[in-house]
Order: sequence, then C-alpha cells, then structure tokens
Amino acid sequence: MKTFTLPGTDMLVPNVVLGLMRIQDKTDEEVRTLVGAARDAGINFLDHADIYGTSVHGCERRFAEALKLTSSEREQFVIQSKAGIIKDGASFDFSYEHIVESVNGSLEALGTDYLDILLLHRPDALVEPEEVARAFDELSAAGKVRAFGVSNQTPHQIDLLRKYVTQPIVANQLQLSITHSPIIAQGVATNMQGLDQSIVRDGGIVDYCRLNDITVQAWSPFQAGFFDGPFLGSDRYPELNVVIDRLSEKYGVPGEAIAVAWITRHPAQMQVVLGTTTPERVTAAALGSDIPLTRPEWYELFRTAGYTVP
Repeated sequence: MKTFTLPGTDMLVPNVVLGLMRIQDKTDEEVRTLVGAARDAGINFLDHADIYGTSVHGCERRFAEALKLTSSEREQFVIQSKAGIIKDGASFDFSYEHIVESVNGSLEALGTDYLDILLLHRPDALVEPEEVARAFDELSAAGKVRAFGVSNQTPHQIDLLRKYVTQPIVANQLQLSITHSPIIAQGVATNMQGLDQSIVRDGGIVDYCRLNDITVQAWSPFQAGFFDGPFLGSDRYPELNVVIDRLSEKYGVPGEAIAVAWITRHPAQMQVVLGTTTPERVTAAALGSDIPLTRPEWYELFRTAGYTVP
C-alpha cells in the first residue's frame, strides 16, 4: 500500500481509504471483517459522515459498537468525518452552531476524543466563512479536530473559506472515476470549440488543489455516473471493459484494482475512497494502490471511457 504524508499535516496516510457510509445494517462481525480486510490491505484511513446511516450519526455509532476501540487501537486509525448536510432536509448548514454540534455528536457516536480530519460536506450557498473559522478555531484549540477540509467545492469556494480560516484546507473530496472524470477531462480538451468536454465547470479544481497542497479524495471510483451503477462489467462500456480485462491480466490483479490504479497513477497524489461493504472487493481494489500504469495505458482507459483525447 502506497502511503504519503498528507500535506498540511503530520499524518502518514494510505492512498486508498475505506468509506463506511453503508454499514448501518451490518452485524458486528460483518463490520469487523470489513475493517479487518482493509487493515490487512494496509488501509487504516476511515471515512465517515454525520448523515451516513438511517439516523444522524448512525454509521458512526454502528462502527463504534462493532469495533469497541481501545485508546491505543484508536491511534492506529486515521478517522475522518463530515458535517454540513441536514439529513432528510434537502439543505445545508455551515453555521458555527451546527458544525460544533455535529462534531460533538460524531465524537460521542464514534467513542473517541478527536477526529483526525473534518470535512465540510458539499458547499453551503449560505455559508458565512467567519462562522466556519470560529468553529474550526474552537474545535482545533480543544483538540477535537486535528485537520480540516472540504468536499465537492470549487476553487473560489475554497478561497472564500481560506480568507477567514486559519488552518490549512488539507483535502477536497470529489467524485471521480474513469467514466466520471470531468474534473480531469476538461483540461485535456481545453479550447476545443463545440465539444462539451471542453466546457469549464469546476474552475480547474484538480490543478488548483495541486497548487495549494490540497489532497483530492476520489469518491465513487467504480460508479459510471452519479450513482447509476458501476462501469466494471457493464455492457454500457464494452470497449473500456476489454481494456480493463487486458490490463487486469497483464498486472495480475482484478478489474477493481485497475479502476483504482487509473486514479492513483495521476501525479496529484489522490486518495481513492472505497464505498463497498464487500471485504473481498476492498482487498481487490487495494491492489491498485501502486500499479504503475503507463501513459499509453492511462490514456487508453480514458479514451475508451468515452472522452476525447485530441
């Protein structure tokens, strides 16, 4: 498992992350087996959010009930959570009160004294960055959160926060897979008239993150689009799957590993967030952590996913 020091922190982290948004209905043994498979593969970075589960903090509480981590065991994990989405409310809240309340709820549910990383969960159109800064300062000073980041935010949204927030923004969690990669595809086709791919929609977020030492965390690495099913083995992407199968054979790994390797091969040093609850699939995907795809292989996957390479 490839690891690196997360910029803006002293945390040594893997480039593959275990997401725990779907464990609410899993038994203690199933949760332990899933986390154990991740640990065996070198993944000690866990991704939570306050809204994951059938109730607020549901998956965080399920995790704590199943693992029952001691203080020394807790220190072996990097635990990240998120705040800002109002569950079942179709709204967002980045107010000081909500952020602090959410973090305290996450700490109680997880049975821990601190979060390693807190992300603001998607953008809040009504954000008052001074409120965010106040919350971050308080949480940091109290030792409740070690580092801070965002998810699904544009360069200007991050810049607005950075004008007021004193702590570094260390991560931006963005949807990214071979077939859902507009954040990369636009830059490849810059200035091509009449091509939808060339339209700037995100302000060059990948380059922005690289310039500002913000780690991109890629979620839904196997999804074809926005929660519309996986591309692996899908008859919607026959040409792509032929290439994936060929590379799987070449490198001696499952298709999941090739999908992960396409992301980890990018020099932005991204992290891949796995959302599966199948231990075998975690093990398979983790093998993509350090596969050295060649440039022609990377571009062939990109092109057969339907993107234009001029």
